[in-house]
Amino acid sequence: MKPKTQIMDDKQVARSITRIAHEIIERNHGSEDVCLVGIHTRGEPISRMLAEAIYRVEGVRVPVGSVDITFYRDDLSHISRDPTLNRTDISFSVEGKTVVLVDDVLYTGRTARAAMDALMDVGRAQRIQLAVLVDRGHRELPIRADFVGKNIPTAQSEFVRVNLAEVDGSTDVWLFDK
Repeated sequence: MKPKTQIMDDKQVARSITRIAHEIIERNHGSEDVCLVGIHTRGEPISRMLAEAIYRVEGVRVPVGSVDITFYRDDLSHISRDPTLNRTDISFSVEGKTVVLVDDVLYTGRTARAAMDALMDVGRAQRIQLAVLVDRGHRELPIRADFVGKNIPTAQSEFVRVNLAEVDGSTDVWLFDK
């Protein structure tokens, strides 16, 4: 695939992370009882970036975990006969907490639904909120993000790629034609 347009550079991604962190703090009246859970793969580093931004503002380290949604997907049989399993790593109780699920791109809503199902198997959160770096539209389920870095109207024939330094070697967001 050939990149069509760069949507965000590393500075724009950093500003979006900072803004989302402020919005999380504001919406939840601080960071008490807030925890972040990143959805494999790129939601994990974004959740750690958000935790650092919250720490810079509040001086509080919010718990950060990760969730693997592989077996919660409704399209698992279409993806692979041998799915790659990642580890769900939530080393804290979510009981009575506000859990902010974190992902890179919100598209159909199916990944967010699967993540909520996986999270429910871990415990009963007080509430679940969703933070995404990019919302590209085209929802198939009635799911919306509570916190969005950037809304990017796209065509069904396009693809949004988020690159993060610790996973991909650079931090930026690109729009591709499929």
